[in-house]
Amino acid sequence: MNHKETAATMAKEDQTGVGRKQMKPRAAAVPAVQNEAAQLTDADAAGAVDDESAGGSTYLVPGLERGLRILAEFSAREPVLGAPELSKRIGIPRTTTFRLLQTLAALGFLERVNGDRYFRLSVAVLRLGFEYLNSLELTDVGTPILERLRDATGLSTHLLIRDQRDVVFVAKAQTHEPMFSSVKVHVGTRLPAHATVHGQVLMGDLSFEELRQLYPEPQLERFTERTPASVEELYGRVRESAALGYAVSEASFERGISVVSAPVRDQSGKIAAALTVTIPRSDIGEAAEREPLIISVCQAALDLSERLSYRPRPDDPTAIQARRRPVAAH
Repeated sequence: MNHKETAATMAKEDQTGVGRKQMKPRAAAVPAVQNEAAQLTDADAAGAVDDESAGGSTYLVPGLERGLRILAEFSAREPVLGAPELSKRIGIPRTTTFRLLQTLAALGFLERVNGDRYFRLSVAVLRLGFEYLNSLELTDVGTPILERLRDATGLSTHLLIRDQRDVVFVAKAQTHEPMFSSVKVHVGTRLPAHATVHGQVLMGDLSFEELRQLYPEPQLERFTERTPASVEELYGRVRESAALGYAVSEASFERGISVVSAPVRDQSGKIAAALTVTIPRSDIGEAAEREPLIISVCQAALDLSERLSYRPRPDDPTAIQARRRPVAAH
């Protein structure tokens, strides 16, 4: 059988599931595929790309996949984990897990704590995170806007994106006001999307079906009495924020903290981020204080959206809020 027939047979078996049980160990099949791939003509290579798109799981490297899954298990809630717990979560033998942990530690992605039994994320992960943030056009363009909003309001300002069921702080401008400086949120901080107005703003493009896929459980985790208890309630909050063009939280996630958040849209019109100001008290105040703050946040969000080549529709609610008074000169 020549290499074209072999590739075609493998693709057929991958689509039908036939022959998968015979591919043991799976890693042993990789060199053969690589040797044959080196002999492909240009036309064959194009076909191979199509095969990869159709059955990408064939091309996964199990060790790399497991290593990345281990890194993904560490979080602010669980900064330290051991091999037994990780082995159980990922479903691989403890000895394999420990070897992967040793490798990640040797590469600088993990470091040992409490002797050799437990690990936590190390500086190499942080470096990758900052390289990613620095590559975002959002942070490059958004940071000066955050700083101007901070200077205009005297409050800390933040930019967030959504990563599945979390929101992630990707940029900030910390207030210089001593009375407001007690609230500090670090870049990279994650919060549950469903329980925060940031997340509800960021999910403004999702349909109910998409939201249900994201939250299939019957009851959502509660953090306060104001946390949505079900996906139906969450969807109602999301639609309300989308209709307003902004969202306000007064101690609904954390006591003593209020926020105003508005969506940032990209060239396609999709929500790319949320721009936020943080008020270190449980309420924002009366309308005389609240309304200018909402308008300022919507102006900043619209400014960033337009710098990302977004052209607002006439009925865009964030743009309507932003234009309730003249935009301050830059």
